[in-house]
Amino acid sequence: MSETKYEGGVDASQVMVMEDYTQSKENEELYPKEQWEAVVEAVLFTMGQSVEVRQLAAAIGQNEKTARQVAEQLRQRYDREKRGLQIIELEKSYQMCTRVEYYENLIRVASTPKKHMLTDVVLETLSIIAYKQPVTKLEIEKIRGVKSDHAVNRLIEYNLVHEVGRLDAPGRPALFATTEEFLRRFGIGSMENLPSIDPVQAEEIKSQVEEELNFEEAGAEPGLVEEL
Repeated sequence: MSETKYEGGVDASQVMVMEDYTQSKENEELYPKEQWEAVVEAVLFTMGQSVEVRQLAAAIGQNEKTARQVAEQLRQRYDREKRGLQIIELEKSYQMCTRVEYYENLIRVASTPKKHMLTDVVLETLSIIAYKQPVTKLEIEKIRGVKSDHAVNRLIEYNLVHEVGRLDAPGRPALFATTEEFLRRFGIGSMENLPSIDPVQAEEIKSQVEEELNFEEAGAEPGLVEEL
């Protein structure tokens, strides 16, 4: 296939490279490189929530790779200088937030934020959702052996869990998964960074699930006790 040639023997691909280079130089002039970190810092502080890398790229007029590098440099500088604020990475976004070790200092002068206490029951339910998501409430109850309405509702209230869809099955039960707040609260960059589940616990869960399935195959309905 012939390539388009311009005057002087320059082909189309060379023209595109030159245009990209020119655009890059224009962006550098519009947003000087030495100001990139300051721009990203201002955006993260002002937004007050996670900001996607593509949005940071737009803010400094560069590509996403460059924006990620700038955000990482800023994050490392905050860590190195041990500031009261920190930059955290959440999937494909970044957020500025207070370091957790200063929470007690904050509540001395403010009635909020309110610290949510997670009971063992709620934590157990959250663990099941985190490792098996998306998961229905019935599946959670089969593993725990007790009703889990209260625990799931509490997790939704704390914004640690949310509904992500419906299972294509009779009754179309809701499917639950963890939220970005879950990652933020537990200091996890992505679900891939979840610690590996203990082999003994994994075997116990597997045995419980198999036992429940055997009950169903035999035509019996496993009983669920009400959760306290």
